[in-house]
Amino acid sequence: MIPAIGLSLIFAVGLCVHVVRTGREMYWLFIILAFQPLGGVVYFVLNVLPDLTGGSTARRLGQAAQKALDPQREYREAKLAVDDSATVGNRMRLASAAVELERYDEAERLYAEAAVGIHADDPALLLGRARALLELNRAGEALPLLEQLGEQGDVGRTPQAALAMGRAYHALGRTAEADTAYQWAAGRLPGLEGLARYTAFLAEVGRIEEAREALIEIDKRAAKATSHFRREARAWRDFAAQAVG
Repeated sequence: MIPAIGLSLIFAVGLCVHVVRTGREMYWLFIILAFQPLGGVVYFVLNVLPDLTGGSTARRLGQAAQKALDPQREYREAKLAVDDSATVGNRMRLASAAVELERYDEAERLYAEAAVGIHADDPALLLGRARALLELNRAGEALPLLEQLGEQGDVGRTPQAALAMGRAYHALGRTAEADTAYQWAAGRLPGLEGLARYTAFLAEVGRIEEAREALIEIDKRAAKATSHFRREARAWRDFAAQAVG
């Protein structure tokens, strides 16, 4: 029988061959060889298993693991794409990656640079820039973009846009309008962000009993969250609970 160390080495060599043949980043060779067998297992889950199974669950798990292992990979690749060709699509991709890294100044600039000419009214660009401005506490600049978005009919009146509108109104002290936008978004958005932000709003304006009832609903939904979304659900639950006190 081949000793365990021999099996580990054979496994590692096979994965190294896979790295070279599939054009993966060369740093994987170091990870596979230096951290046997864990490095090989990580590589297998990220790069081999999704191809073998072809399933969406495997791909999501691989993407999540890749993001945890190398959170800046998408940003680097998107930046290279922009450097190669500064198309609207590539700028949007880089802006989205910048948001994931909380580089909101850069994201706002990229969205603004892309929203010119025939793309000046692009819903994704308007909403993306408005969200970045909200994260930068520049609600006064975000609101006109969201109002411009709302003038486009159904394409601009989405739950995501309504949530951003609620945040803008909230930050600007327009309580009644914020209540309407938050409530509409919270009832339609998947996940817990919409309801969590509405709960925090209710608590801030003194509607504590309503906020507590909303928090109970959040707890019910969080308990039913799948393992893939459990961490995100817990984060939004904590966000709401902190506001309720």
